[in-house]
Amino acid sequence: MNIKNIRNRIYILASILVVVLITSTFVIIKEVNKIEACTYDYKDKLIRFHVIANSDSDKDQKLKLKVRDEVISYLQPKLENSNSIEESEKIIKNEYKTLENISKKVISKNGYNYIVKVGLEYSNFPAKQYSSVVLPAGKYKALRIIIGEGKGKNWWCVMFPPLCFIDDQNGIIDEKTDKKLKEVLTEEEYDLIMAKNKNEVKNLEFKFKITEVFQNIF
Repeated sequence: MNIKNIRNRIYILASILVVVLITSTFVIIKEVNKIEACTYDYKDKLIRFHVIANSDSDKDQKLKLKVRDEVISYLQPKLENSNSIEESEKIIKNEYKTLENISKKVISKNGYNYIVKVGLEYSNFPAKQYSSVVLPAGKYKALRIIIGEGKGKNWWCVMFPPLCFIDDQNGIIDEKTDKKLKEVLTEEEYDLIMAKNKNEVKNLEFKFKITEVFQNIF
């Protein structure tokens, strides 16, 4: 095979590769735009729960989870019958002082005197799976409980609709929670984040991770 034929073949292969890359990029961008368009509205239909530890020490991380458990245990009966984000937000705001006291009691019981900050505000979240629900990365309204200096790893879930209270260990979303999701979200939004099986969960996680990467680039 002469040099000219080799060059022609390399040129053809390079051209095919460029076409494939350009086509793939356009497909990904189209999917990213679709996800962004759909999630722009639905992010304001959720309230997430964000607990931030004082530090990354084992003791501070364990303390964070104890605070989380007590707060969820207290808020669960108050939020599980809420029918709107506005109602849930009102309930949470009315409980600021109680949530602060609950957190301080847990902290004191475990031998610490960290300050606690409680409030609703927007926070950045990575893509996250809750049972068969996968949420894209982005800014969400969240109940934040910051323990001490708040420099440790954090923990999060969804307060409304109440995904904090699902049986996450067994991957179960009860009918009541599923129904509430359908009431709060449009059909398109619901289909975007709900997976029917483990393979779909992985596909959604991959898709949202690609979206997150593109968002960070552009």
